[in-house]
Amino acid sequence: MSKTFRPWDIEQRWLLPPSVHELVPAGHVAHFVRETVREDLDLGAIFSVYREERGYPPYHPSMMVALLLYAYSRGVYSSRKIAQACEERVDFMAVTAMNRPDFRTIATFRRRHLKALGDLFVQVLKLCRAMGLVKLGHVSLDGTKVRANASVHKAMSYGRMREAEKKLAAEVAAWFARAEATDAAEDREHGAERRGDEMPEWVANKMARLERIRAAKATLEAEAKAPPPDPDDDGPGPSSGMTGRTTPPPRGPDGGPPDRAQRNFTDPDSRIQPVKPGVIAGYNAQIAVDAAHQIIIAQRLQTSPADARSLKPLLTAARAVLRANPEEVSADAGFCSEANLAHLARRRINAFVATGRPRHDNPSSGGKRWRRSSRVAAMATKLKRGGRRSRYRLRKQIVEPVFGQIKQARGFRQFLLRGLDKVRGEWAMLCTAHNLLKLAHATG
Repeated sequence: MSKTFRPWDIEQRWLLPPSVHELVPAGHVAHFVRETVREDLDLGAIFSVYREERGYPPYHPSMMVALLLYAYSRGVYSSRKIAQACEERVDFMAVTAMNRPDFRTIATFRRRHLKALGDLFVQVLKLCRAMGLVKLGHVSLDGTKVRANASVHKAMSYGRMREAEKKLAAEVAAWFARAEATDAAEDREHGAERRGDEMPEWVANKMARLERIRAAKATLEAEAKAPPPDPDDDGPGPSSGMTGRTTPPPRGPDGGPPDRAQRNFTDPDSRIQPVKPGVIAGYNAQIAVDAAHQIIIAQRLQTSPADARSLKPLLTAARAVLRANPEEVSADAGFCSEANLAHLARRRINAFVATGRPRHDNPSSGGKRWRRSSRVAAMATKLKRGGRRSRYRLRKQIVEPVFGQIKQARGFRQFLLRGLDKVRGEWAMLCTAHNLLKLAHATG
């Protein structure tokens, strides 16, 4: 063979051990995330948990935090996939210094410190502000529906619960009656000391389903009796009796839950969310994005599919961290209401909020025209006069690409965890990873 090739000797040994700085190029995101966690983030809330001197030393908490944030920034979310990447991918090895935590260790760390991990969103946002990436000139709000770790087919309406409860209770009662008759016959045939009363597995399964239906039915009834939540509250109060409900509890004509009220047996906190072309069991994830560098300045997750109640909490959360209001805010029609427009006016924020189509006075349409003196009507006029030059057009190029980056580019389509508090922590981690990437690209 006349052509000369570079050597490929798989038996060649390295004379010196490699450094983690040599595994990937100097400007790689892996180095940035690792050093940001080591030098710039306060992990005191996580370190304070480790007080026991005895036992085998755990993995360094800073390394575990850097590993999780880097994995989320690369679109790797499963603990098993993260553990596999620590063994196969040099960029992950650069973060962990070739440590290889197994998937159970990763899952346990994430579950144990989920709240503290979610709270890192504020610290990273402050770093973005310090680097000049947040201008608060124009901020766009939007929400997206994300699947819960549950199937929509595992949900049951209150009306079906009542029917199923009666049917299953009757079947179980009949089975017990037959079992007692069988026991009496077997006692006469085999004697009282012989066993014959073991419950068949198919009977136990029916009874377990009956208990789950009764528990879900009782929860819906308790929510219907509970007072409506404070509209200014971002979560359940200590005596609300509800699990993170962010909308008034549904009530039927008799004061109890309506027949259409549903509860999912796999993730009871998830709700039916309308999406194209149908519905999913999931959550409504909300963000506020600064126009300068697409930094998420506020994030929120709720059970209600309606977006309107999120506008005030998002802006309040952003002001609490950044100590200022944005000059302009744009949002789609889901955020439009008299109360929201009044709130924006009180904060002296120039608003560009889509109003949707007005409904007519036809009784069959279920609505009325906008009142001429209403804020919604004034907003519709404002947007119409602006036409193609209206600042509302910026919304699609500010906030919607962020959802595209999270859901399409980084492949996040479904939450891994279950329960509102855990899912909120998971969404906060996703937003933190997004901001870290923007910070890395701006400083690289």
